Amino acid sequence: MRFERKHGWFLLAVAAWGYYSWTMFARNLWNAWSAGEERAPGYWVAHTGLIVVNVALAVVFTVWGLRVLRAVRDAERPASPAEAGQTGRQE
Repeated sequence: MRFERKHGWFLLAVAAWGYYSWTMFARNLWNAWSAGEERAPGYWVAHTGLIVVNVALAVVFTVWGLRVLRAVRDAERPASPAEAGQTGRQE
């Protein structure tokens, strides 16, 4: 599969959504814990684990998205004579 610019932007959009939604979830979880909401310890551990894993996935999607965009940009850039192996001399 050949990645295009749209794939890079899609990965960045998924990452942004992940950062936003899981940050809000973390804030709500913290507020519930701070308010003294009675839950089993496993509830807090499981949900904290979900937050950590999903934010880590958002980081991975960000890195992949940026790599795709850079690769597309570099592929579209015309090669300089030095990169193409030309010396500029006519023989």
